[in-house]
Amino acid sequence: MTTPLLEIRNLKKYFPVRAGVLQTVVGHVQAVDDVSFQIPEGETLGLVGESGCGKTTAGRTLLRLYEPSEGKILFDGKDVTHIHGRELRELRADMQIVFQDPYSSLNPRMTIKSIVEEGLVVHRMGTKAERLEKVKDTLRKVGLDPSYINRYPHEFSGGQRQRISVARALALNPRFMVLDEPISALDVSIQSQIINLLNDLKEEFKLTYLFISHDLSAVKYISDRVAVMYLGEIVENATSDELYINPRHPYTKALLSAIPSMDPKTKKDRIVLEGDVPSPINPPTGCRFHPRCPVAMDVCSSISPKPLDLDGHLVRCHAVEQEEGQIVSISLPESAKP
Repeated sequence: MTTPLLEIRNLKKYFPVRAGVLQTVVGHVQAVDDVSFQIPEGETLGLVGESGCGKTTAGRTLLRLYEPSEGKILFDGKDVTHIHGRELRELRADMQIVFQDPYSSLNPRMTIKSIVEEGLVVHRMGTKAERLEKVKDTLRKVGLDPSYINRYPHEFSGGQRQRISVARALALNPRFMVLDEPISALDVSIQSQIINLLNDLKEEFKLTYLFISHDLSAVKYISDRVAVMYLGEIVENATSDELYINPRHPYTKALLSAIPSMDPKTKKDRIVLEGDVPSPINPPTGCRFHPRCPVAMDVCSSISPKPLDLDGHLVRCHAVEQEEGQIVSISLPESAKP
């Protein structure tokens, strides 16, 4: 079996909640809770879910921008969960990120040359002349004129700024990139251009992507596999074609029902979820989706479902277990046993 380029095992990221004069920890925001997935080299994993479900936190934690609370991060078969110093600095060159907002992610006081070149300087790559040539070549790759290198971010449109952000990440010749909602802040007319650019760069440089988005149409277009996240947990993970044709989890079905149809004659049955997403500080017991689930059973409120593997299609749902004839294991607390 081929070793995946990136593997996440039981990743958790909890943020402490402090209160009082002494700032005592009174709870934790369970932003990412027991998340596992793999991304083979050269593929794209789409990570989708509602705002606040933990997508961005998961992406930043696996890059070690946030320190994980528990779990393992393996890159090219090597455990990089707790590396520091020079090892971590070298890892940064292979794992880059494109942030969501092109307006706040670029330093307004730096020229485009300085922004794209910054990583090369930090990693001490090449001479001054070689770095300048690398900056110009990278700008060409993302569809920008190299003559722009002495301009500042405020002189560019949103789409051009996002191209600069991609160039900054691409300049270090990374193997893996986290794309954190790279099109959500852009006009619809520009979004397709950026998506096509990312696809072209992936093919040319043999890149591997984690594409984080709530735009299910864009995710379907760019992704090889799709993982659906709800309240810090992965509830479904399958190939892109399989997930969109045969969604199994009720939450995934609700998300897909919200995608507008391109055919005005086609009427879709919209699944409207009731209530709001619960607080990650105090998530529901059992299945975290059960308070909003249209097919919830009694067992859903008390027992958290385990991932069920249906020929590579992973689902966490008691209703699906029942459909597949699986036995739901119920563990009674010691006090309740006879």
